[in-house]
Amino acid sequence: MELSVTLREPHKRADLFGPGDANLRRIRQAFGVRLHARHAIVRITGEPANVAKAAAVLERFQATLAETDLLEPAIVEDILGEVELAEGSTDAAAIRVFNGEPISPRTDGQKAYVRAMLENDLVICSGPAGTGKTYLAVAVAVHLLKIGKVKRIALVRPAVEAGERLGFLPGDLQQKVNPYLRPLFDAMHDMMTFDQLKRFMVNDVVEVIPLAYMRGRTLNHSIIILDEAQNSTPTQMLMFLTRLGNHSKMIVTGDASQVDLEPEQPSGLADAIRRLRGIPGTEIHHLAQVDIVRHRLVQDIVARYSAEK
Repeated sequence: MELSVTLREPHKRADLFGPGDANLRRIRQAFGVRLHARHAIVRITGEPANVAKAAAVLERFQATLAETDLLEPAIVEDILGEVELAEGSTDAAAIRVFNGEPISPRTDGQKAYVRAMLENDLVICSGPAGTGKTYLAVAVAVHLLKIGKVKRIALVRPAVEAGERLGFLPGDLQQKVNPYLRPLFDAMHDMMTFDQLKRFMVNDVVEVIPLAYMRGRTLNHSIIILDEAQNSTPTQMLMFLTRLGNHSKMIVTGDASQVDLEPEQPSGLADAIRRLRGIPGTEIHHLAQVDIVRHRLVQDIVARYSAEK
């Protein structure tokens, strides 16, 4: 599909396109379209949905320039993210990652979960094994990184089996936490190449860390995922939730049926669900057995174990 956008104020062309056409490059990167500018016309070519988004961004850029003399990088990123959401980013095909085909939620519950993550700054999702809680959270995080809505991804997990006392294990920090964070690495490897993930981690764009190392931090312009949250305590959960910085999102996932804490220790996941329900900008989402998308036997296994409780 090809669409032409006419510049309302051609004399502001340089401000609209940005230094060295940087703003046009961001549109190309975000939506995978081709842009060709000549005089007062910008031609956009690509998939229909993405062409529509790119055109909407250009119109928003022009409207902003009518009120101000400069399109600052932060404003550019905000407009890109807002248009991505407004123009249907909750559609399965819009979850674009760096490697492979777009990731599609497969059940109504999963679709509602993806929509919640895109529309809210804090989402807490509980559900049984195999419902895609972690995988879809990572997919949305990579999607938001790809379109420039966030600058960093932090993937966090409790290391319950080691009592968070990771210094007793051999090796450096990464070697100590790898066994606990392996599921997050596996999901990331599905969405980008090994070299790309390695480069992101070296440049601190992607960080995979144990929950114990979150204390004292504030994460801005980030998406932060806490996986296996049922194995956090209420105190740890409060510590984690208060790390949320400006222009950031948090996703908390867990399975209340697989708590590895001591019997007398309450779960931070259940505590947070009870305390935080109804706060604007927060959504509590529950996935069920019908949302299980692993091997067909997993649904039956979960059903049998649930029935005998």
